[in-house]
Amino acid sequence: MPTESGSCSTARQAKQKRKSHSLSIRRTNSSEQERTGLPREMLEGQDSKLPSSVRSTLLELFGQIEREFENLYIENLELRREIDTLNERLAGEGQAIDGAELSKGQLKTKASHSTSQLSQKLKTTYKASTSKIVSSFKTTTSRAICQLVKEYIGHRDGIWDVSVARTQPVVLGTASADHTALLWSIETGRCLVKYAGHMGSVNSIKFHPSEQLALTASGDQTAHIWRYVVQLPTPQPVADTSQISGEDEIECSDKDEPDIDGDVSSDCPTVRVPLTSLKSHQGVVIAADWLVGGKQVVTASWDRTANLYDVETSELVHSLTGHDQELTHCCTHPTQRLVVTSSRDTTFRLWDFRDPSIHSVNVFQGHTDTVTSAVFTVGDNVVSGSDDRTVKVWDLKNMRSPIATIRTDSAINRINVCVGQKIIALPHDNRQVRLFDMSGVRLARLPRSSRQGHRRMVCCSAWSEDHPMCNLFTCGFDRQAIGWNINIPALLQEK
Repeated sequence: MPTESGSCSTARQAKQKRKSHSLSIRRTNSSEQERTGLPREMLEGQDSKLPSSVRSTLLELFGQIEREFENLYIENLELRREIDTLNERLAGEGQAIDGAELSKGQLKTKASHSTSQLSQKLKTTYKASTSKIVSSFKTTTSRAICQLVKEYIGHRDGIWDVSVARTQPVVLGTASADHTALLWSIETGRCLVKYAGHMGSVNSIKFHPSEQLALTASGDQTAHIWRYVVQLPTPQPVADTSQISGEDEIECSDKDEPDIDGDVSSDCPTVRVPLTSLKSHQGVVIAADWLVGGKQVVTASWDRTANLYDVETSELVHSLTGHDQELTHCCTHPTQRLVVTSSRDTTFRLWDFRDPSIHSVNVFQGHTDTVTSAVFTVGDNVVSGSDDRTVKVWDLKNMRSPIATIRTDSAINRINVCVGQKIIALPHDNRQVRLFDMSGVRLARLPRSSRQGHRRMVCCSAWSEDHPMCNLFTCGFDRQAIGWNINIPALLQEK
């Protein structure tokens, strides 16, 4: 009967030891509990401004981290001993294998290969055993900083766009594939006004900077300007959503959508006729926005053009041509007569209307797939998002290369920047919403589980820096919009 070689026997023993230690990671014996109990009691006796539930969770997580690293340290020592043992055995057996003497270089190569394999196993073990704890810690922190406050449910199809009014009363607007736009009370979640003047999907909604006017773009090849009058209902107490389970997030089926009992928009006033209808495009109007001052608007279309209109006369002022494929978005600067358009041709273009006699255009090339949106920040920056799963921050004074690049794991839809704090909200195809700063540092991910968050693709995000209840809104193809409260000081402190 053949006998085991020494190297095989040693390898089997090493495998058994690693297996036993991996099992020991899952166990917490009484001695460990006694060892971690004393520091915990000492810490609990100290003064802290943290809530007791949060403090307890943190202490438990730190205890787990300590036990994990202790086990990893022990395993690391044993693996190092195994490496030394194998190197010695290989050196001894290398004198005569199959009757041929191995050279010193061959022995060194074989020993080095064995060492690298064990080192790789050590790295894999370290990553696998710590990633779950670190992920759990980040998720708990995100839930404390980012809380779901209100859900706005009433559309019959996916919601493409969400916007917040810039004048009093502050209301939320949503644009949907169900051919309607709805205005909502942010505090109560009640539908206040329904606009039903379009014959196709409503793809975007934007509010006038100083009047109660809304601008909507539609698949019926038009953009409409319409007036609304709302009376805000008495706000109701907000339910506490901070106690939602802190367990690992659960993937939900795309078929899981909010239940809608009846048409919630049937009881609210309906506007059917616009003040102005803009009809110069030959394709779907995918987006529209107000220029600073509100006297002109810009529209972006699948006919590869963007149009600039005079609001009072409805006349076409400029037709902006140059993109090679359909446009996906347009955005205006908050204080200057600048427009940025994005396209499926992987570029976005900056149009300058500050000089009435001439308008200039600059082309930004940096993405490898459709540019889904490009938006301005305060100052001289533009942030662009793309289906190539990247977000790039650009300086308008130097457009040769981005000053920051954010790489993600999913295509990015209509982004929005918190102007005051310079925080970028990224809505993804994979139902996630992530927050980054302008330098590309990830700040947080909005909580999403079987009980909260979007269940399908997140299409758009919008900040509202002045509202005390919700300062970030998202919408998706699960037919709902969501209002979030982001604790921005705590978010920046975590960074």
